[in-house]
Amino acid sequence: MVNRKAARLAEELNGWSRAAISRRVAERVVSGVEIPTAVMGVFEDFQQSPGQVVPIRAVGGVDHHEVDLEGSVSVLWESTHPAIRQVGLLEDETGQIKFTSWAKSGKPVVREGDQVRFRAVAKSWYQGRCSVALTGRSLVTKLDGGKAE
Repeated sequence: MVNRKAARLAEELNGWSRAAISRRVAERVVSGVEIPTAVMGVFEDFQQSPGQVVPIRAVGGVDHHEVDLEGSVSVLWESTHPAIRQVGLLEDETGQIKFTSWAKSGKPVVREGDQVRFRAVAKSWYQGRCSVALTGRSLVTKLDGGKAE
């Protein structure tokens, strides 16, 4: 049962082998956790690990400072501060999150409607809401075939 569940998870989690997932699920089951609960816990752990694309709804719960996101740029606003190159909303099927691209980061400009992957964006909180910022360490990739400018 553990191996069947691990094989299904391996199809959904890029970069993780069935064996690694199976071992983690089995460890939880041996410690007394029921299989469905163990599978969900391992899925969440692997999904939110560094280097994995995190669903936007889960960003606030991720333990580390940087996350990787994929989604569509749904809205861009005019920046009122010279240090900000762009500000807008990124959305996926789970939700929306505000992003800021700092001028000093040198990151490419995105456009409304672009499908993008943001790697190593910094999480922050403001007035109780989680947002992300593109920093010098971040990478921006357009997923719809175009080139980020």
